[in-house]
Amino acid sequence: MGVQLSQILHPKEVALDSLKGKKLALDAYNMLYQFLATIRQPDGQPLTGSGGEVTAHLVGLLYRTTSLLVNGIRPVYAFDGKPSPLKVTTLKARAMVKERAHREWEAALAAGDLATAKKKAAQTSRLTESMVTDAKELLDALGVPWVQAASEGEAQAALMAKRGEVWAAASEDYDTLLFGSPRLLRGLAALKTTGRDQGTVRVLSSEDVLKELGLTLDEFIVMCLLIGTDFNEGFPGIGPKKALKLAQQHLGFEATIEKVGGDPAALREVVELFTHPPSAADYTLAWKRPEAERVLRVLVEKHGFEESRVVRVVDKLSTVDLGSEPKPTQLALDDFGGAA
Repeated sequence: MGVQLSQILHPKEVALDSLKGKKLALDAYNMLYQFLATIRQPDGQPLTGSGGEVTAHLVGLLYRTTSLLVNGIRPVYAFDGKPSPLKVTTLKARAMVKERAHREWEAALAAGDLATAKKKAAQTSRLTESMVTDAKELLDALGVPWVQAASEGEAQAALMAKRGEVWAAASEDYDTLLFGSPRLLRGLAALKTTGRDQGTVRVLSSEDVLKELGLTLDEFIVMCLLIGTDFNEGFPGIGPKKALKLAQQHLGFEATIEKVGGDPAALREVVELFTHPPSAADYTLAWKRPEAERVLRVLVEKHGFEESRVVRVVDKLSTVDLGSEPKPTQLALDDFGGAA
């Protein structure tokens, strides 16, 4: 979920086709969880393959990736590694939410309330190791690169954007800005995958955010610590607006934390995680032509997808020149800067 900043941040709406020519680092787990939550049957049951295995994440991954490539966008997926020990409390809380949602889903089903059942079922999504392996296998077949992060996927995506390897990091987690990404792209997983009008995504420029809030990046991090992140609990009674006012006093890390009764020493490790996150040691960003037979093996033979639908999707990529750099759209460059 990340730190909650929607009350004080104002992203720009941009059309998907305005991102043509861009390379994007996608927070893989974040997107796969969104697919698992939204691609469900009317009663909330997850979409499954011929063997009963969950396939919603593969459906979303196939159509989303194809849509990006056809629109001249080059995605690379950053997969989570070992979670930081600082995230233990958050992970336990999420597990409790899933368990409660599962009970509420069962109760709604028993009462015949399908609307509530589907809503509650979305909160029960679980991403297993085998599901992650299948996702990576599909990306390999599609010729799309992925990176195994040392820890958090959004941190790896942010580092790639910070280094200029990609234009932006795509995630629903605002934490991505704390990890130093110059741009955060939100709403990518929820876009339509068919039709001419594929909607808009939301872009947050770190430079614009800091200018609008009147903060440095270090002060922005302190503000978020006050609210609470995936790696620390916030302070009672402090929401985004109050945290912003405190950060705008420019007292510095220690004085700000002490002012709200906190212990700066207890939060130094969190600050270090955001300012110097662990990074994948070795990876190559190369986009290749999809291997149709390999895609069919993964989706049709292994998971029982309808062959004709998979073939139609792969055929769309036949017109995409994946062996050369896409030409950037000038509008996107003028509006947001950078060509990666």
